[in-house]
Amino acid sequence: MTAFWTEPDFDEHELVQLVHERKSGLTAIIAVHSSHLGPGAGGTRFWHYPNPKDGLSDALRLSRGMSYKNAMAGLPMGGGKAVILANDARTKTPEMLAAFGDAVEALGGRYVTAEDVGITEADMVAVAKQTAHVSGLPVEGEGNAGGDPGPFTAMGIYHGIKAAVRHKLGKDNVDGVHVAVQGTGSVGAGVARLLAKDGAKLTLADIHADRAAELARELGGEAVSADAIMSTSCDVFSPNALGAILDEEGIARLDTPIVAGGANNQLARAEHGKALAERGILYAPDYVINAGGIISVALEYLARRNGTPGDINDVRKRIAQIPERLEEIWLKSEETGVSSDVVADRMAQELIGRR
Repeated sequence: MTAFWTEPDFDEHELVQLVHERKSGLTAIIAVHSSHLGPGAGGTRFWHYPNPKDGLSDALRLSRGMSYKNAMAGLPMGGGKAVILANDARTKTPEMLAAFGDAVEALGGRYVTAEDVGITEADMVAVAKQTAHVSGLPVEGEGNAGGDPGPFTAMGIYHGIKAAVRHKLGKDNVDGVHVAVQGTGSVGAGVARLLAKDGAKLTLADIHADRAAELARELGGEAVSADAIMSTSCDVFSPNALGAILDEEGIARLDTPIVAGGANNQLARAEHGKALAERGILYAPDYVINAGGIISVALEYLARRNGTPGDINDVRKRIAQIPERLEEIWLKSEETGVSSDVVADRMAQELIGRR
């Protein structure tokens, strides 16, 4: 693995740490991009990277995204992220999770972790045995914030899609609006279910075709192959799987006026936001629309540090503000001729003291 400070995605990160614990087999990267607003907060991703350098790039890009996401969500948290480099067999053991918890604890609160791809609520419980700097933990009692952040992420994306439909299509609801959902895991399925309740027409796809087909049957939608979803003619394309799908080829395949979904780092490179704008496609910057999960875990963590339970009503209130932030970004983009991703980046950079 090359020196991290020579990587294209290194953006004056405050901390980049490689963790290797031989006994458990843990190899992980923890990155803190900014602590300007508070401790670096962001989930842990458990993923197999054939080239470990891709894991480093993921940690750098995702942690920077968390700086922007937390700032734009109005949270007193900085940006951080961790990736656990899984082996070919995706082996995950209690010993490995304990070693990761020890690594987080050793940072003394500079990084607060939670769930991400490949990590479950139960995994976070295991990590929490070693450190208090963890969130997304199960909670008891109705009205208390906490637990799996996936449903809250889905809720924010749902609100954001409705805002995009209102802004671009002039419709106050999604009844009859055709949404193509890429990825039917926890977040994508949650988005689809919320849209289905409002009468949206759904086309679904996932690399696990049976999962998409089952959800389509449940919701009365249509399932297509993972290769076909980006070419689906629709009103909204909602990417909710892994990132970097919006490159030259991907953008050329789109047949939609709106891209609004929860996948992180959807744009393969910085210039691809401009490419979307040049095609007249309204883009919802990913770290703005998908902030619902971090809003939930951040408020849970901050409340627990104060010895009180998090308030789920406060979580929902903050998530409901996502459309306002998107609208501000889109209006400024139209006024200036600058693509929405760049507008959002500049706003976030100012909030974290980097402009």
